[in-house]
Amino acid sequence: MMQQIEEAVSFIRSKTTFIAHTGIILGTGLSALAKLTKIDASIPYGQIPHFVEATVEGHDGRLIFGHIGEHPVVMMQGRFHFYEGYTMQQITFPVRVMKMLGIERLIVSNACGALNPKFEAASLMLIDDHINFLPSNPLVGANIDKLGPRFPDMSRPYDKNMNDSLKAIAQKLNISLNEGVYAAWIGPCLETRAEYRFLKMAGADVVGMSTVPEVIVANHMNLPVAAISVITDICNPDDLQPFVLSDILKHASVAEKKLSKLIEEYLRTLN
Repeated sequence: MMQQIEEAVSFIRSKTTFIAHTGIILGTGLSALAKLTKIDASIPYGQIPHFVEATVEGHDGRLIFGHIGEHPVVMMQGRFHFYEGYTMQQITFPVRVMKMLGIERLIVSNACGALNPKFEAASLMLIDDHINFLPSNPLVGANIDKLGPRFPDMSRPYDKNMNDSLKAIAQKLNISLNEGVYAAWIGPCLETRAEYRFLKMAGADVVGMSTVPEVIVANHMNLPVAAISVITDICNPDDLQPFVLSDILKHASVAEKKLSKLIEEYLRTLN
């Protein structure tokens, strides 16, 4: 893996010398933040050694380097999922690469379904903790000591300082920001009524199909991470409506404006 990471980093450095301080992963339908970015370089995933392709609608599949305001970022416009048939190592490979490119923190976004009855579609939730229901873990296999310890601590996987700052900024901007627990489910099919009931009993506020592998790898490398979920549908097992992708993308489009404003202001505080 270290050789693959070094090859990817070397290729990227042959295309741009841009140094980003913050890495950002954009989830399903959450591409508006890229429009706020003054782009210095854009590299399609297919050109980067050992990157795989994003196959899901709403995931453009490119690595963007540039400034949001005055803050230098590298942004994954589109992510990879376990349900696409990729390994956990392939899914999380870009996080490894961004860390080796010099980022100091990671911000992750995703689209999810709400289990908490107090949450509304097109709102945001700051992830305080997660439950991993995925069938594997990106750290399974031989540990690479250069990247991180064999048994990384996960007592607080989401950085408290980053979360506190995001909550304060949301309050200042009058953006409603829920806080709760994210459950990672394999997908690609959505959950049954019984599965939603199970997830609620397990303590989850929302459920999605991503994020946790990237967060595990960030913690493995001692990279501070925060994650924000865009709630695109309501998962009430007692009144469960059929899944409609166009509705998911519509709710994501409404919420991403708030998400973009929140992240933009957060990055401004780092300058």
